[in-house]
Amino acid sequence: MGKTRLGVIFGSRSCEREVSIISAVQLMRHADPEKYDVIPVYISPQGIWYTGEKLKDIRVYRDFSPQNLPSGVERVIFDTTAGSGALLATHGKTGLFTHTQQVVAARMDVAVLVMHGLNGEDGTLQGMMELANIPYTSTGVAGSSLGMDKIMIKYFFQGAGLPVLPGTWYTRTRWQAKRDSVMDDVEKVLGYPVFVKPANLGSSIGVSPAGSRQELGEALDLAFEYDRRVLVEKGLDRPIELNCSVLGYDETVEASPIEMPVISSSNMLDFQEKYIRGGGSKGMAGLSRVLPAPIGEELTGEIQELSRRIFRLLDCKGVVRIDYMFDRASEKVYITEINTIPGSLAFYLWEAGGLSYAGLIDRMVEHARKAWDDRNERNYAYTSDILSSVSLGTKGAKGGKTGKI
Repeated sequence: MGKTRLGVIFGSRSCEREVSIISAVQLMRHADPEKYDVIPVYISPQGIWYTGEKLKDIRVYRDFSPQNLPSGVERVIFDTTAGSGALLATHGKTGLFTHTQQVVAARMDVAVLVMHGLNGEDGTLQGMMELANIPYTSTGVAGSSLGMDKIMIKYFFQGAGLPVLPGTWYTRTRWQAKRDSVMDDVEKVLGYPVFVKPANLGSSIGVSPAGSRQELGEALDLAFEYDRRVLVEKGLDRPIELNCSVLGYDETVEASPIEMPVISSSNMLDFQEKYIRGGGSKGMAGLSRVLPAPIGEELTGEIQELSRRIFRLLDCKGVVRIDYMFDRASEKVYITEINTIPGSLAFYLWEAGGLSYAGLIDRMVEHARKAWDDRNERNYAYTSDILSSVSLGTKGAKGGKTGKI
């Protein structure tokens, strides 16, 4: 049996594009070369797809330019024909009659989605993989979309009876028209302190704490620069942040050891803490942390079981990371968010539990293929005589108003 052609897709039109690049390069370095032919697939900020061996080198992205591509890197188009998995490049022919032709630059058997943020982690790319009928490693369309939207996922968790902090949300239109009214509402519903977060963004970009009306206004202004919908959540006094990863698919679900990030400068884990002070080239793996978190067996078990439950409720696949806040005063745990494609693929949490990064990649590929097999067991062959008996009218295409059946 030959090697699996592993397409690693990353980048895209997202504020978290650079974090995605770091995560992807890490993964490509750890994939077992005896098992996989790794195919880098970089999506630029302009939404252009590229492939080529040089894309495995992190230095390429420091001055990446479509006008000056590295040798061997070429622009491609993903063939969404079901089962193709092809990346198509256009090559020119010179001569008396100049013309071009499309050629297969590479072909993927399995896609590893290493996307963070919009246009990749939010269900859009997952939908493309579903249409193309290619096995892929992340959570599916519905779970990815919900997990990306902080407002929707909060209501989902509430509906499932899971512990979340009180919160409310606003649109940019309302904020621009009724600033005082919005701030009055926050003060009435939540009080201070609060945390203000863009609805569809990760890596703590655009997130700010607010302990006064002036700080609240500044935090809302910042958050609305990144999204048209913003979540405001009740803040806690010196909470403990705890993160747990979950790996699996269907009934095979396991939780990682739990980490406690070390926060040096503020009461929140912001972008600087995650990716700059923690060692930018290492992504989330470079963050200062206590692992395993010194929280005792009972709380550890509670968080791990809660994490497995969330994984199943959202029908997740592959590896995710779920973030929590532990309130010292009430001794309660609250769900902060789920990262359906976590930074650095949370490999450091699994290494702490005895699973190597190479082994984690193997498991992700295994789950992707199992999900693909399950999807293709569905019955798409149901047929009826409805088309042969339809006579459409002139008013449209619905029910008795439009035709006779």
